[in-house]
Amino acid sequence: MNKKWYNYFVSVEGDPNAPQSPGRDVPGAPPQPSSAAQSVAEIARSVAVEPKFTTPVADPNTFEDIYKAAEIPVPPHGYSIMKISEMLQSEHIRSMPADVKRSSVLVALDAAGVDIKDVIQDAVRRDRALDVYENVQQKAIEDLEARKTKENSQIQTELDRMIAEQRARIQKNNDEITREKERFFGWRLKKQQEEKKISDAVSYFATENPITTSSSSSGSAKPVPDAPKTAQRS
Repeated sequence: MNKKWYNYFVSVEGDPNAPQSPGRDVPGAPPQPSSAAQSVAEIARSVAVEPKFTTPVADPNTFEDIYKAAEIPVPPHGYSIMKISEMLQSEHIRSMPADVKRSSVLVALDAAGVDIKDVIQDAVRRDRALDVYENVQQKAIEDLEARKTKENSQIQTELDRMIAEQRARIQKNNDEITREKERFFGWRLKKQQEEKKISDAVSYFATENPITTSSSSSGSAKPVPDAPKTAQRS
């Protein structure tokens, strides 16, 4: 858990202005931490267990709800990493150089009897809680995506089946129309032939043939037939 913000804090071992501890730079003395980053890493390792979320997170957009669900309480002395963040953004020191801001915070912590290591441990716990919850959300999204992708595949299969069925119905309807047209066109041809026979027969007895044939205007009314021809008296 070596994140950049950890390096903001400098342990007393890494501060050249801090009082020298016994054995510092003394030949044969036990080795001291070489940097603040190493000290912070050691503090991070001291937070051994990963946070466990014992209750559901009420609002993921509210980080306090995440910390609460992970059972990360505000320290009894009140100096959490969030409190330190507020102090660093105070109008009294936020425009000051980093070393002045650091010193100011350390002085305040010393006056309150708070060890900076406690604050960093609180920061590590919160950071791990956020990481764990991020993984939880990512896993939930991946599971959701897998379920919905499977569901979409099933829906697509059903759609394809339904489309195939409807296309078959359309084709059946079109085939029925084609058959009926073919039947009708065949019947009409026979009708025309039948009308021709009738017209030819009537033509011997009427000056104006009242029989409509294929050459007649469609839908026109049939003319009134003339009186039958009779033999003239001499």
